[in-house]
Amino acid sequence: MKIYPLDGAQAVTDRSGQQRQEPGEPDDQVTRPRSAQPERHAGDTSEAGDASEHGSDGKPAARVTRRRRQWGAERPRPPLAILEEPAGHAATWMGGFAIAATVLAWLAYLAQTVISQFIDHGLHNSRFIGETIAYVIVMTLLTFSALMYLVARLGALYRSRGHVRVPRAEIDAFMTNSRPSLTVLVPSYCEDPAVVRSTLLSAALQEYPGLRAVLLLDDPPAPTDPAEQASLAGCRALPEEINTLLRGPYERFCASLATHEAAAVIGGPGSRAQIRALALDFAWAGRWLRHQASTYPRSSHGDDFVADEVLGALAGDLEVTARALFAALDQQVQMPAERLSQLCRRLVWTFQAEISSFERKKYAHLPHDANKAMNLNAYLGLMGRRVRRVETRMGLVLRDTEDEDAILIPDSDYVLTLDADSVLLREYCLRLVYHLELPGNERIAVIQTPYSAFRGAGTRLERIAGATTDIQHLVHQGLTYFGATFWVGANAVIRKVALDDIVEISFVGGREIRRYVQDRTVIEDTESSIDLIAAGWTLFNFPERLSYSATPPDFGSLAVQRGRWANGGLLIVPKFRRFIKRERANGDRVPRAAVALRFNYMASICWASVGLVLLLVFPFDSQLLSLLIVAAALPYFTAMAYDFHRLGYKRSDVLRVYAFNLILLPVNLAGTLKSLQQAAAKSKIAFARTPKVRNRTSAPALYVLAAYLIAAFSFYTLANDITTRNWSNGIFAACNGVLTTYAIIAFIGVRSSIVDVALGTAHWVRVPVAADPQTPEPAETIPIDADWESVLYFGPEHAGTSAARSKIAVAAVPPPRRGETRSRQRPSSTS
Repeated sequence: MKIYPLDGAQAVTDRSGQQRQEPGEPDDQVTRPRSAQPERHAGDTSEAGDASEHGSDGKPAARVTRRRRQWGAERPRPPLAILEEPAGHAATWMGGFAIAATVLAWLAYLAQTVISQFIDHGLHNSRFIGETIAYVIVMTLLTFSALMYLVARLGALYRSRGHVRVPRAEIDAFMTNSRPSLTVLVPSYCEDPAVVRSTLLSAALQEYPGLRAVLLLDDPPAPTDPAEQASLAGCRALPEEINTLLRGPYERFCASLATHEAAAVIGGPGSRAQIRALALDFAWAGRWLRHQASTYPRSSHGDDFVADEVLGALAGDLEVTARALFAALDQQVQMPAERLSQLCRRLVWTFQAEISSFERKKYAHLPHDANKAMNLNAYLGLMGRRVRRVETRMGLVLRDTEDEDAILIPDSDYVLTLDADSVLLREYCLRLVYHLELPGNERIAVIQTPYSAFRGAGTRLERIAGATTDIQHLVHQGLTYFGATFWVGANAVIRKVALDDIVEISFVGGREIRRYVQDRTVIEDTESSIDLIAAGWTLFNFPERLSYSATPPDFGSLAVQRGRWANGGLLIVPKFRRFIKRERANGDRVPRAAVALRFNYMASICWASVGLVLLLVFPFDSQLLSLLIVAAALPYFTAMAYDFHRLGYKRSDVLRVYAFNLILLPVNLAGTLKSLQQAAAKSKIAFARTPKVRNRTSAPALYVLAAYLIAAFSFYTLANDITTRNWSNGIFAACNGVLTTYAIIAFIGVRSSIVDVALGTAHWVRVPVAADPQTPEPAETIPIDADWESVLYFGPEHAGTSAARSKIAVAAVPPPRRGETRSRQRPSSTS
């Protein structure tokens, strides 16, 4: 039985071959590691020109250019600390006080403003009654969302005080005897090869034994556009490129490991020569990584992060270990041979990776649905199977077989799903899998570290989008404290048996379709989270910052991302409600805090968008606005400003985030309406990939015009309120008008908005040129034997037909699952 990759790149299984010296590689003549060179902060461009002239292999590379930095963008600075600083007692007390103040202010508002108004004026004014009910509902929902943020951040503060990092020696000792298998799946669709290379490199340099990584290319397999052909060819070449890059260090350290393991079998302390040899290996590895970091092409702050925090920081860790070994050697300390063997294994594991690629669209029997979930499902359904390629009339297919030359697609204990624009720090896999393997964690299905934003954002919008991303990291940590964790699709380690437990099997045209990850919505991770908890599994956010991801640099790409996030939450709420009903019917307790947090997570975008529109366009009676309602919102804004400052941003960014959300209002509202349309039509929509281009992404004209409309209408409302002396509503309109105008100038750009509107108008008025009508010739009768292969393969109904049915498996939306009556097939245990 052989293990082969299914497509293009060759997976490294034995790493045989001669070791070769990389250009510019250091040798072993230096006995001690030199002091580390001064580290550059992410975004430092002082050497970007030199670094961009050479690739990571030392060969000349094409010069790369950076996006022009905007005034007011983020300054280059190091990333956030891996470990959150433990919150003090004052911070947690103030967090609890903020929650209590919000609740008390809201109750006081209801008692003093609303109830007293009805008592004083009675129920005779129907218009005022309608306004009061609408206003109270809107403000209650908005206050509820603010309250959920305060609750989640309090949970995050508590978790920061209780987390203790496991010593590395304990993890090394555990991995010596237990090495769970792990496969990294990187779904990619029309991505820049440089972006994918950063992701694969961060996965390949994980300090994890026997790691496999598979690049799931979802591009059309035979594009006609030259740029798409070059991009696909570049992505297809990445696995072999990285395998070749890591082969030299891997072979060197494998040879050293054989010596140390032989000494460990004998037992006792290691010799001075063994300690010195291991120190030299660590020093050599550090210098090799420093060389790769210095020659890494830098075209963005994301590339800076990979060079400095993936390559450079790993080099720093290895150099520190080398100095510690030399210090032990100087002090003539006896170290156990077993510990030396563990340290050497760390070097082997760091450079050990088997990277390959897979393209589902090459195979006619696999689902070709246009979304990330089915790209993952196609490969997950093949794991653990022995297959062979078979050419059929339908196209190339994979058939199960027991032949000796079959292609084995290895199964795995754990699966790491990693977006093609995300980057992992060096201990991500090791620490998360170790946590899953601890006693008592057997029912944790998903563990993750919610991603943070790259530092050094080049645009004002990207800086604020990154600030909201870092805030969401705190929120997700708090969700885990209350047992309300959601899977965040950018990165997560998933227990394979948990996916097998929730798999749904259907058949399309006689072909089996397996759904491990639900694809009914474009937020597949959120719906799968509900499936997992309904099956008795739990999810967990690891309380460290070990993953980073890119944030949109312009309004066009931001609109695509946030529109996708706003679509689908409403469709998942009924499934969650049925889960609660079933659990309570069975006598199981469902914590109210978890229910409230999950409900807010899925539906808050809907009511926040609708509520904000009502507040903007409807002039509510000034009697409804009270200082108490402002007091109820004040703890939310104060806490968020404090959190921004703690994360390295400005306290005033809380106002910029509000302006940021104002221009996103039409985007979120469109996503909400799309959810309702999808629910009514019972259909799926295509997964909208967030564009990642060096130039600006054009935004839809309607979104740009809506931002201007919000600003104009706010100022119109202000003028009208001044005339009618409705001062409270006028102040609100003035704030919205000023902040929306600021957001248009700072985040969208006046010139860019003019270009986007002009392009959108041109698309609206442009009429496609129709082809000259031609009289169709009478269809000739096709003899049955003219297409005998189709007759024998598809059936007699294809005889004499010139148009064949679709040969591609596209799965329809499965029927909604209701409790235990859902139709689900599970693979047998013997398969």
